[in-house]
Amino acid sequence: MNLLSIENISKSFGTKKLFENISFGIHDEDKIGLIGKNGVGKTTFLKILSAMEQVDSGEIIKRNNINIEYLPQNVKFSKGSSVMDQVFKGNSENIRLIREYQEEMNKDNPDNDKILKLTGEIDRTESWDLENRAKMILTKLGIKDFKKDVSQLSRGQIRRVSLASALINPADLLILDEPTNHLDDGTIEWLEEFLSNRSGALLMVTHDRYFLDRVSNKIIELENKKLNVYEGNYNYYIEKKAEREEMALSMERKRESLYKQELAWMKQGIRARGTRQKARVERFEELQENKLNINNEEVEISLAGQRLGRKIIEIKNVSKSFDGKNIINDYSYTILRDDRIGILGENGAGKSTLMNILTGRLEADSGTVEVGETVKIGYFSQEIKDMDESMRGIEYIKEGGEYIETSNGDKITASQMMERFLFDSKEQYTPIEKYSGGERRRLYLLRVLMEGPNLLILDEPTNDLDIITLQVLEEYIHEFIGPVIIVSHDRYFLDKTVEKIFHIENGEIEEYPGNYTYFKSQNREEEVEEVKTQKREEKKTVRKNKNRSLKFSYNEQREWDTIHQDIMEFENSIEEKNKEIEKYATDYSKLEDLIGEKDVLEEKLSEKMDRWLYLSELKEKIDGDN
Repeated sequence: MNLLSIENISKSFGTKKLFENISFGIHDEDKIGLIGKNGVGKTTFLKILSAMEQVDSGEIIKRNNINIEYLPQNVKFSKGSSVMDQVFKGNSENIRLIREYQEEMNKDNPDNDKILKLTGEIDRTESWDLENRAKMILTKLGIKDFKKDVSQLSRGQIRRVSLASALINPADLLILDEPTNHLDDGTIEWLEEFLSNRSGALLMVTHDRYFLDRVSNKIIELENKKLNVYEGNYNYYIEKKAEREEMALSMERKRESLYKQELAWMKQGIRARGTRQKARVERFEELQENKLNINNEEVEISLAGQRLGRKIIEIKNVSKSFDGKNIINDYSYTILRDDRIGILGENGAGKSTLMNILTGRLEADSGTVEVGETVKIGYFSQEIKDMDESMRGIEYIKEGGEYIETSNGDKITASQMMERFLFDSKEQYTPIEKYSGGERRRLYLLRVLMEGPNLLILDEPTNDLDIITLQVLEEYIHEFIGPVIIVSHDRYFLDKTVEKIFHIENGEIEEYPGNYTYFKSQNREEEVEEVKTQKREEKKTVRKNKNRSLKFSYNEQREWDTIHQDIMEFENSIEEKNKEIEKYATDYSKLEDLIGEKDVLEEKLSEKMDRWLYLSELKEKIDGDN
């Protein structure tokens, strides 16, 4: 079923035309990834579909009563509102009813007639489950304090609260602008599954190529003010785009050949008097005008880098705590010349803390960090600092360095490096204030690289960078001479750039050889092996019991006699707790306590079931031997 149609829309900002006369349709089963260089208008395109921006020309035809939910990159929140208040700020009928009901219940003198009416509407729309659903999604996204004032949350936490709000709202079309920013890899995997199984259309901008490949079934690309459509996932897009570019390149070569022939004819000075001559002049002019904009040229750079001495960075017995919580515990490591290290861990595990200790921005509680005299660190942090927006892009880059030197002694100018990082000659002289957020991140990254580091530390470099820039950065890192340390949740990026994984958990840093995919496969093997080991131990215990007496011990027999009743009582208690949860569905405080009590009961039931399984197997052995 068609949800909306875009017919010949155009949009400009000032003198910059973003897109022109593009047409496109979205159907109810589409899961679409939108791709394009920073600054081409991806976010503007999303805002137009969400009715937050108007087109200059053209038309958008929407199905009647269509519900569109939009997650922007930059989230606004109301000070003084709680996490749950922020989640229920949407405009769908279900959300509106729950919000109005809660507002009325919180009044000193609630209107009983209004409450009764709202209760009937909530029953009719089956909206009571939204709160439980919201809490489940918030928990999956790492938010557990539902009453906390959103003004006390970090930028990443606010982002996840807004994502939860978008996900719980019933929507025919869900529009997400960089949904994986500030999420750890485990949460991203959960979101992949959630969106893959969600009914309804999806349109998203994301730099996470594994995410794009696993969730999307259609790719659209904004390029040269036009929209190209690919009916498949990211891998399909890569394949078909290469074919399209090869075809376009072949056509351009033919055009150039014809152009040269016509140019030679024109240079002969033949006057265009006859009809045939006039036709050739017109064809020459057409060949001039129809030159294709194909930019396959790259600045080839084999970087020299500044000389590194024998000592790079030696970390000795470093520890760091915050508010009594151990973030890094007695860690030691010597960074090697050819290290390509990816740092993984849940949000708050200590990844940025470790980076700040390495760069001297934070002091360890104990231990030492010794940096070699020849080391020059290039640190790309999550936050952009000290960027004068009145400066032109090229001026900002030249402050970092006028040129960099290649291994053969050639000098690559700041302008050439900007071209390589997708700033054309016109964009280089544009004031920074006119750059998009993604373009500023790209400019900041290039500034770090132009300062001539011989050790790179990149803290979440993929946030707000487009896929094309990431491909350029991956190639740059491949050529870079010197160690590279990367904190990132972008699994594809890590697979392309690192050869070691350091995983931080509970203050401990475990080191693994290989890239991200190898690390995950090793962890899955360890999980499987743990299960196998547990089963082997249980079998050993059964054999031991068999050799001992071929019967239950006194305590085991007592446990067996009562375990069925115990399981039944836990199941009944959980059922009663579910009824209480339904009863207090709108009492946030009471509901939080009830859900906690239910979690405890379910954990105890799980333990009883595991114990029942063990005793059952043991009893089978005993009965078989007797």
